[in-house]
Amino acid sequence: MTASPITPDIIAAHGFAPDEYQNVERLLGRTPNITELGLFSVMWSEHCSYKSSKVWLRRLPTTGPRVIHGPGENAGVVDIGEGLAVIFKMESHNHPSYIEPFQGAATGVGGIMRDVFTMGARPIANLNVLRFGRPDHPKMRHLVSGVVSGIGFYGNCMGVPTVGGECSFHPAYDGNILVNAMTVGIAPADRIFLSAAAGIGNPVVYVGSKTGRDGIHGATMASAEFDENSEEKRPTVQVGDPFIEKLLLEACLELMATDAIVAIQDMGAAGLTSSSVEMASKGGVGIELVLDNVPQRERGMTAYEMMLSESQERMLMILKPGREPQAEEIFRRWGLDFAVIGIITDTQHIVLKHKGEVVADVPLEALGEPPLYTRPHEPTPKRAPLAAGDVPGVENLGTALATLMGGPDLSSKRWIWEQYDHLVMGHTLQRPGGDSAVVRLPRSNRALALTADCTPRYCFADPVEGGRQAVAESWRNITAVGAQPLAITDCMNFGNPQRPAIMGQFVGAIDGMAEACTALDYPVVSGNVSLYNETSGQGVLPTPSIGGVGLIEDLNRTVGIALPGPGLNLVLVGETAGHLGCSLYLRELCGGREDGPPPPVDLGAERRNGDFVRGLIQGGSVRACHDLSDGGLLVGVAEMALAGKVGAALTLEGAVPLHAQAYGEDQARYVLAVDHARLAAVLDAAQAAGVPAQVIGTTGGEALTVNGAHGVSLAQLRQAHEGWFPAFMAAAE
Repeated sequence: MTASPITPDIIAAHGFAPDEYQNVERLLGRTPNITELGLFSVMWSEHCSYKSSKVWLRRLPTTGPRVIHGPGENAGVVDIGEGLAVIFKMESHNHPSYIEPFQGAATGVGGIMRDVFTMGARPIANLNVLRFGRPDHPKMRHLVSGVVSGIGFYGNCMGVPTVGGECSFHPAYDGNILVNAMTVGIAPADRIFLSAAAGIGNPVVYVGSKTGRDGIHGATMASAEFDENSEEKRPTVQVGDPFIEKLLLEACLELMATDAIVAIQDMGAAGLTSSSVEMASKGGVGIELVLDNVPQRERGMTAYEMMLSESQERMLMILKPGREPQAEEIFRRWGLDFAVIGIITDTQHIVLKHKGEVVADVPLEALGEPPLYTRPHEPTPKRAPLAAGDVPGVENLGTALATLMGGPDLSSKRWIWEQYDHLVMGHTLQRPGGDSAVVRLPRSNRALALTADCTPRYCFADPVEGGRQAVAESWRNITAVGAQPLAITDCMNFGNPQRPAIMGQFVGAIDGMAEACTALDYPVVSGNVSLYNETSGQGVLPTPSIGGVGLIEDLNRTVGIALPGPGLNLVLVGETAGHLGCSLYLRELCGGREDGPPPPVDLGAERRNGDFVRGLIQGGSVRACHDLSDGGLLVGVAEMALAGKVGAALTLEGAVPLHAQAYGEDQARYVLAVDHARLAAVLDAAQAAGVPAQVIGTTGGEALTVNGAHGVSLAQLRQAHEGWFPAFMAAAE
């Protein structure tokens, strides 16, 4: 085999800084060949190594009485009782989705589902968090259409419901959209499959689709910022086939019902390289692969191409000796490729053979020693306070409400979620549009509550407070349906970590998240870091997406946001200070302003108020519940009214200016709909628990009014709320 010279240009093209490449040569004791350089390139990429983030991720709480497996496996595993575990994770597919939105989003969904079912779980729900740029950006409609189509295509074909998520728009995402995908699955708690290879001489087995040239250097591409030549990276985007993945899911679960599997890992970012290296490294063994045996879709593939390909729908397994025929029969019957491509060794090296030659021989310890950086970081400067009285009011709160509810962020996302099959499997009990989706556990009266969201504008203004709020809002969303919050997965989307201000955002968000997770007993069990989300030096807003999972023990003790009818009392739980800094009111109704600090997060109040509300719901005292976040009180009540098709009359009093009471985004708050017969008991219980609670109105009629005026009809609200997204997508190019 003729060796290609390793030139400075080739080194740079593989994403190495000069000192990093020198470290490669030091660890190897020689110059790598091109295949070995490729192995180091992907394993040392930001996407695979977390070299800029790992030191800070260690601050997050990752354990708890229900946690079976935290970060480090393919997905997090949490005990939900009755012999079951919930397995879940969120990951990014940002760069591929900007370059090729349909396949980028589709393969993101496929990849996260494999992370879950490779651990023995059957996926029962998907969620997503989507961030797009300005609606009037010339490329944005194309990106929205492609991403939504890709998500729907893959999930629908797999027969897994997409039950929740969120979507918002901001100019910071013009050149780098975010597509974060989350999957939740269920498995027997005593049948969890891990990835650490074991057993010297055990066969290494490849199953699934054939390997092609799609996705080569996808991990490296995802570890660099974009520029004006981003479109040239289209070949690094993978191509997915959900019908093959469905077969792969069923075949894997069938084999998992036996005792043939020692370890299993999906081939995601960095493909065959990451799966083989990670499995062998975790097990403290070596691995030898014969690449001639790899099922190939294209002629003449090199060792470099096979190892770095990110072709989809592939798995790597370590089997017990002699179990190959049994496994092969299963995978062949499902119409999938099956090949024994190597063995486990005691060398602690990865050795690659191709066409009778050894084409790579690298110590696994070297591949597992990427440089770990504690990069310089600058705290985000604190913003000056913004008093409610310094923000102009509006002449009519109802007119303002229609404007807010008909804007890009608060408008109904029905256009999106109606393209997803959110009812397949027949277990979805609360559909998209509420605080949390509710999905019944099969053959049970129990359910999971699922949510995924973040408020990036808060994180940009104050990353610590924004990190706290992201976790707290997820906890409230779970609580608001009556569920006990269990754990979270995160997806940390940030710009270039080599800029101290960006690194400061990351560090601040981690600190805020860690505080909130600790205070709320809400550990992080899995996650993903996506850095370099910027184009030509313009970074995205810091976006630590949080995916939350909660448990409902009795489906008869859960509520949604819809007002169930007239004659109910509306009770506001929590303190209202009228905080308008960073609010949607400020941005949408005050000339695009985004100044002021985000609302402060009192984690003690979050815990106290949330535990109180959950207790009321589980005790049967609440007919509907909605946590308050974007847009504040009036938006929250409007969403409840529209969902239930019944109006409300509010009475807001006190020293806080009326517009700030209506639209302030104070935290730790909920609106409850309570029967009159239970009202006194609810208020007495709140007083006894030290929880602020007050009656703010009653339900009924076909309009929303404040203090007998400021009215807006539900018909007008619905037209504004439901009309924006279809009009945006139907607009002429």
